[in-house]
Amino acid sequence: MKYIPTIGLEVHVELKTRTKMFCDSLNDPEEKYPNQNVCPVCLGHPGTLPTINQRAVEAVIKVGLAMGATIAAATKFDRKNYFYPDLPKGYQISQYDQPLVSGGTVELAKTKVKIRLRRIHLEEDTGRLLHDTTGETKNEASLVDFNRAGVPLMELVTEPDFKSGEEAVEFGKYLQQLLRYLEVSDADMEKGQMRVEANVSLGEWVRGNWKQGTKVEVKNLNSFKSVKEAIDYEIKRQEEVLSSRGKVTQETRGWNDAKRITFSQRSKEEAHDYRYFPEPDLPPFETKVFNLEELKNSLPELPREKRARFVKEFHLTEEQADALVGGKAVAEFFEEMDSEIRKFCDEVVDVPGNEHHGKKFREIKNFLSNVRDRAFKFLVNELQGLRNQAGEEGKITPEHLAHFSFLIEIGAVDDSKETGRQKRQDILLRMFKTGEDPEDIFNAKGIYIISDIVELKRMVREVIAENPQAVADYKKGKTASIQFLIGKAMGKLRGRGNPETLRAIFEKLLTK
Repeated sequence: MKYIPTIGLEVHVELKTRTKMFCDSLNDPEEKYPNQNVCPVCLGHPGTLPTINQRAVEAVIKVGLAMGATIAAATKFDRKNYFYPDLPKGYQISQYDQPLVSGGTVELAKTKVKIRLRRIHLEEDTGRLLHDTTGETKNEASLVDFNRAGVPLMELVTEPDFKSGEEAVEFGKYLQQLLRYLEVSDADMEKGQMRVEANVSLGEWVRGNWKQGTKVEVKNLNSFKSVKEAIDYEIKRQEEVLSSRGKVTQETRGWNDAKRITFSQRSKEEAHDYRYFPEPDLPPFETKVFNLEELKNSLPELPREKRARFVKEFHLTEEQADALVGGKAVAEFFEEMDSEIRKFCDEVVDVPGNEHHGKKFREIKNFLSNVRDRAFKFLVNELQGLRNQAGEEGKITPEHLAHFSFLIEIGAVDDSKETGRQKRQDILLRMFKTGEDPEDIFNAKGIYIISDIVELKRMVREVIAENPQAVADYKKGKTASIQFLIGKAMGKLRGRGNPETLRAIFEKLLTK
C-alpha cells in the first residue's frame, strides 16, 4: 500500500513598514530593550481605537499582483479570539472570510509542479515570550516583550499541492526572493521575519476513491533546512503509524532542531474555536482606494523575468543567472558593472574586424564575453566572499570592478600563475576596503599597463612611420617582422603595453 503525501504551507511574513499595523508605534521587533516600541493601542488598553496601516495593505496587494492572484474588491478585518500571554488584547485582529488576496498559481522551476495559492491576508503579530531558566528572576519565569506585538504580518496559505520537503523549500526560497525584490520584507528566517508552518497528511487510493488522511500541523520551522527535514520526518512518522494500523492524531507538532524529530504540542484548533467575528472598530473597505493599476505599474522586474533576460541578453548560463538573480542588490550591481564593461570594450571595438587579428580580439563580442566572464567570477566568488567575511558591502563600485576585470583581461596581471593570482586578490581586497580605482593601485604597485586604446594607436602609428623596412617586409608576407614592431612599441611604452593588444592594433593598421 502506497501512501501519497499532501502538504500545504502557511507562511507568516513580517512586513517592512515604518510603523505597526494598527498604531503609530515604531515597527522594530529587533529593538534591543524590551517593551520600548509600544503604545496603548498595541498593548490593548481599553478605549483605544486601531487605524489601518496603508503601506501594509499596499505591500500585500503587491505580493498578490506579483503572484498573479486576485485582489478582493472589498475586504474587512476580523477578531480572532484566544488567550495567550503574548497577546495583549486577548484577541488578534486578522482576516477570516474576506481575505485581501485569493487564488494565483506558482510553478516550481525545477519540478514544474504547480502550486495553487489559497489566500493571502493581513493580521498583526504577537509579542515575544522569553523564558528565563537562569534563576535571575528568583524563580523560573517567562517574560513578555511586546515590541513585536502589532507588527504587520502577512499570512500566505497554499493548497496542499506539495509532495515533499524539497518542493516546499523550493517554494519558500521563491517566495523569500520575491518578497525581497518587492522590498516588502527582508524575510530573514533567523530573525523570525519569515516563519513557515507545514500541514502534512498522507492519503491513499482505495478501490478507485481517494481517501484523505488526517492533517498534522508542524511549527517552529525557522530555516529551509528545518522545513525540509521536518516535513520528510513527519511523512515517515505518519507512514509508520499507518503501516502498523495505527491512527494519525490531528494535532499541532513542534520541530526539535537538535533531535531532528517532531513532537506533540497540542490538539489542533478548528476555526470555530477562535470565535471569529467582524472587527467592530474597523469598517470594511474597498481596495480601489489603493489605486491598483498604479501599484501594478510600480512592480519591479521580478526574479524569474530578470533571470530569463540575463540568460538572453548577457549570454549567461542558467546557473550563472541564478547566482546573480538570487539577490536583488547583486543583480543590480552586475547590470551596472556590465554597462561599464561595455564602455571599456567600446574603446577596442574598431581593433578587431577580420581573420588577421590576434585571437583575443578577433571579434569584439568575444573580448566582451571574456571580460564579462571574469567580472562575473570576481563578483559572485571573490567579492561576495569578501562581503560575507567582512559582514559589509565594502567600498568597491560596479565601475571599478568592471575596470579591474578589463585590466586583468588585457594582461595587467598574469593570473594564470600563483603569484599573479595572489597579486590580483591583494588588489581586489584593497579596492574592497578603500574604494580606490584599480588602475591607481596597479600604478602604485608598479604594475601599470597602458590600457588607453587611443594612446596605444598613436604609439603604433609612430612605430610604423619610423620603421618602413619592417612594414614593407610584413606586407610582403614576412609576418615575423611584426614581433620587431611590437618590440619597438613596447620600448616606447617602457614595457607598459599589452603585447596582444599591440599585435591586434598593428595587424589592423597594416592590413588596411
